[in-house]
Order: sequence, then C-alpha cells, then structure tokens
Amino acid sequence: MSEKITITLPDGNILNVNSGTTGYEIANSISGSLAKQSILVELNGHLRDLSFPITEDSTIKILKNNSDVALEIIRHDCAHVMAEAVQQLFPGTQVTIGPAIEHGFYYDFARDKAFTTDDLVEIEKKMRQIIENAEPFVREVWNRDDAVKHFKKIGEHYKAEIINDLPENEEVTIYKQGDWLDLCRGPHLPTTKHIGTSFKLMKVAGAYWRGDENNEMLTRIYGTAWRNNKELRTYLNMLAEAEKRDHRKIGKEMKLFTFDEEVGPGLPLWLPNGSVLIEELESLAKETEEKAGYSRVKTPHITKGSLYEKSGHLSHYKESMFPAMDIDGNEYYLKPMNCPHHHKIFASLPRTYKELPVRLAEYGTCYRYEKSGQLFGLMRVRSMQMNDAHIYCTEEQFKDEFLAVCKMYLKYFEIFGIEKYEMRLSLHDPKKLSEKYVDEPELWIKTENLVREALQKGKLNFVEIPGEAAFYGPKIDVQVWSAIGREFTLATNQVDFAIPARFGLTYVDSDNNNKTPLCIHRAPLGTHERFVGFLIEHYAGNFPLWLAPVQVAVIPISDKFNDYADLIYDTLKENNIRTELDLRSEKMGAKIRNAEINKTPVMIIIGEKEKNDNLISVRRKFSGNQGSMPLEEFVDLINLEIKTRKNINSEN
Repeated sequence: MSEKITITLPDGNILNVNSGTTGYEIANSISGSLAKQSILVELNGHLRDLSFPITEDSTIKILKNNSDVALEIIRHDCAHVMAEAVQQLFPGTQVTIGPAIEHGFYYDFARDKAFTTDDLVEIEKKMRQIIENAEPFVREVWNRDDAVKHFKKIGEHYKAEIINDLPENEEVTIYKQGDWLDLCRGPHLPTTKHIGTSFKLMKVAGAYWRGDENNEMLTRIYGTAWRNNKELRTYLNMLAEAEKRDHRKIGKEMKLFTFDEEVGPGLPLWLPNGSVLIEELESLAKETEEKAGYSRVKTPHITKGSLYEKSGHLSHYKESMFPAMDIDGNEYYLKPMNCPHHHKIFASLPRTYKELPVRLAEYGTCYRYEKSGQLFGLMRVRSMQMNDAHIYCTEEQFKDEFLAVCKMYLKYFEIFGIEKYEMRLSLHDPKKLSEKYVDEPELWIKTENLVREALQKGKLNFVEIPGEAAFYGPKIDVQVWSAIGREFTLATNQVDFAIPARFGLTYVDSDNNNKTPLCIHRAPLGTHERFVGFLIEHYAGNFPLWLAPVQVAVIPISDKFNDYADLIYDTLKENNIRTELDLRSEKMGAKIRNAEINKTPVMIIIGEKEKNDNLISVRRKFSGNQGSMPLEEFVDLINLEIKTRKNINSEN
C-alpha cells in the first residue's frame, strides 16, 4: 500500500494522494480540461515539471499557458529545440549555453563556420518539425562522473567543463527530448508540441565563451518566442517600428550628433541641432530644480585617485573608470561621477540642522570606460552629461525628500508624454556584504524600509529586485516605455548611508550633537545622451514645438515674396523662435516636403495674398493648414505653446 501525502491547493482544498503522484495526475483528477491546459506545477514555491513525482506534503499550483512564467519556459524550451535542430543539420557543432532572455532566447555554438541567414531559415524549419513530433521532455539525474564522460565522448567539451564547475552538492540533471539530450536544471513543458509555433530566429552574433574576451569566440543565434501568433506579430511590428525610429538613423538625418574615430569611440559630438535639445533639457531641469530649492555647483573633470579611494569607487568601480594619469607624481582620474565632489562641497562649510536639506545640483560631464562591444549610439557612451544632484538630509526629512524626487520624475513623464513607467527598488543581497555591498546590515534594512515606505506613501508603481542595489545603499531604477512600447532604463534615485560617514560629513543637530546626514543621489533625466536617444525614438524625431531644433520654417512660394519672408523671419528670430528661411528656387511642394523631412513642426507659407493682407498662412505638420493670421497673433500663440512646453507635435 502506497504512502499517502497531503496536497494543498491554492483555494485551500486538500487532496490525499499517493506518494509519487505527479502534478499532471493531480490536474487530471481535478478536471480533464485543466490537465490538457496545464504546462507546469509550482510546488512549495518552486517550479517543477508536470511529470515531477511529489513525495511529501506540499502546496501546489497548476500553471497554464497564460501564467506569468509560461513565456520564460516556452523560450527556454525553444532554445533546446534550436540546439537539437542545429546539431541535426550541422553535425560536429558543439552546444554551450542557451538561456531564455527578455523577448526570446539564444544559444551559443562552437563552430568553425559562421551561420548565414539561409542557415537560420533551415534551422527554423527543422525546429518546427521537432516541435510537431511532440517529444516529451524527460528529466534524469546523472552521476557527475558519468555525465562528464558522456559529454566528452560525444565531443561536447564545453558541457563537460560546465559540469566540472558545478558546486559539489548540486545534482546533475539531464533533459531528453527524443534521442537528443542537454544538461539543464529545468523545468520544461510536457512536450515539444507545447512550445507552439509562435517563434522566429532573428540574428547571428559573436559571443565569447562565458563572456570573457580572453576565451574562445562562439557563434550565438538569437530567437524570439511568444504564446501565440498575435503576440509574435505585435512584437515583430514593434521591432519594425523601432528600426524606423532608431535614434542613430534619425540623429544622422536630423543632424543632431555624430561620432568620429579620431575623437574616439563612445565620445559624441553634438551638432547645432542636437545642442538645442541638450540646452532645452538643461533649461527645463534648471527651472524645475530652482523651484524645488536646489543650488547649482560646478566641479572639475579630473580628480586625484585618493578621493575615489575614500569614496570606495576605486575598490568597487575601477573597471568602469578610465586609467589613471600621472600628474606631478599623483594619480588622477577622469571623473566617473559627481558624488565625491559634492560631498567635498557639503563638507567645505559648517552645517546645522536648520540648513538641511542641502540640495546640490550640477550638469557635470562624466567619463566611464564602457567596453567597445557595449557602445551603442547615445545609449552607451564614454562621455556623458549628467542631470545630477545630491540631497543631504536628516533621517526625519528623508521620506519627504525621496518622495519629492520621485514626484519630479512623474512631472517629467507628463511633460514628455511618458504614460507607462515602473520604479524598481533594488535591494542588497545579505550574502554579499563586504564583497559587493558596504558591510552595514542594520543600515541596509533601515534604509530599504525608509525607501519602501516613501514609495508606498506616494502610491507609486514599484517592484522589488533583490541583489541589484548600489554598493553604498538601495536605489530606484526608473523604467519607462516609449510610444511604441519599448522599455528603457531612464534614470536612477539612490540612497547613500555609507559614504557620508567615510567623508566625515556632519551637521549639528538641535541638541548640539554632530550627526551624519543621509544622502540621496538623483538624476531624473539620467544622462542627456541616453535621454535624448530615448526621446528621438519616443517621438520618432517629431519633437514637440518647445524641443524641436527648428521650430518654424518660413517658405515663400516664389522669389517675388522673399522680401516679405525676410521680414517674417527677422521678427520670429527677434522673438527667440528657432526659424529657418527657405529661399531656394524650388517649387513650394518641394520646400514643404523638405521641412517635413527635417521634422519641422510649423511652416509659414508666404504668397501674394499673405503679402497684400499683411498676414501669414500657417501649416502644422500633423494637423495641416491652420488658416491665415497676423504675425503678432502667431508669435503670441507660439510663444505660449513653447513656454508651457505642450506635448502636441508628435504623431503619437
């Protein structure tokens, strides 16, 4: 007689079943339709295969295709199927590592010859055949030595290395699909058929074994996978739209920025049009920060290494810094961040509780050594302009100050038409104190609770992410979604409970005692490079009027009206409206098309009627002809729109 175990369902109902009963059998006992829809089981909080035998009292949840974890498993299984397809089509290819990632999956292969686009078509075709065969995913636990011998025997040396590097107490689990097998922790779907056909192989890239540039170069195949064809089409359409909106492409077309090899990779040169964007963003931030009680400061581009030793950046951040320069026998570094300098400014004067909070803001240029392979347009650069500030406050002031920063984000979101956002509270990993994080366990718990309470007080949308804190305290990473649904990491808001003490920062409290302030690091607009890159893609280059590099194009329909057009142009320039005058001997249609290609939001058309009546004819890019009006009225309307920073010019 089999031993009985107790199974507790999510609704609290209890089942008594035989030890060794699987999740599938439990689902089937509830209903046949549930069993058909089931893909996984959550067993005591851990994901398991439906075929996993349950041998002890447990709480379980049967998961279906529409569950939050389904996509990750579908993508993981797709990677396995792709690896099998590759080895069937290209014998001798070694498989290495193939995880699920955001939006899809990849697998790294050791192969002398690179894959081509035609190869991807054939691999995808073979994958569909494997999926159609509906081979069960079967989990096996192997002896470690036997597993190493097996993979070496079949020429899979990378797999053998992975097994040898596993912790001694970790099981070696193998998953089979038909005659093909792979080293894997699992879990997996019941069969390959459950993956479905809503996937597509996307591209081939190079990748170093284990991400180390000193190791062998492998070939990586990326794919995407979704629950159904509708989700797949939506994603592919988003990618197509994103390609059209690529900030590198639009930036070149609109003459916003450029890179030059003689200047150096990752060091952007801002052209006049791009400089307008930077200056407008800076003006917005300065205006916002002045109202919020910030004081502006300036700090140098290079600093002695001893400052970064004190701050801890040399021990925790050196690999992301440019190499030291020897100046007068001292090591100097290009500034990777403004924090230590602001700490020195705070420390330069005696402080009392009556002065706090002290809010120091700077548009400082910082330099970070991003690896060449990680550089990407404006999104990953080596020179960056930071919308940076540090707030020094008492513990009692902290929640209000932190929440005020978060509300500043929300104000910016409204201005730029950002409708979807998420704040990610990055927490420390207690196991990595002193290794990755400042070894102050009590302060970690205390400050994490303070941040959590501030976010809850503000009713802000946030999730908690363990193990991603800064080395000196918890932080908020701000995720935003563009008009087409692409996700970007926009900015950060960090708490620092450790570094002020290292710098000896103090204020005198009401009892005449010296106390160490808390410090909030914040950059609501992040780096201007990344933020401009985001805005280009968000607006597809069709910036709102206040932000547009060229706000108005003046277009006479023939040379006869050039003098009147000149007058209009001069008046607009006198009113600080960014204007271009098109006096080319081209047809009016060609001039209008040129203004539209340059994404100029407003055009003034000048013809005989306009000149005779002393009027202007106004045309807006996305709303067409606006009729005729006196120039003075137009100037007033435009300046009001610019002053209020209305977000009305984008096609979104």
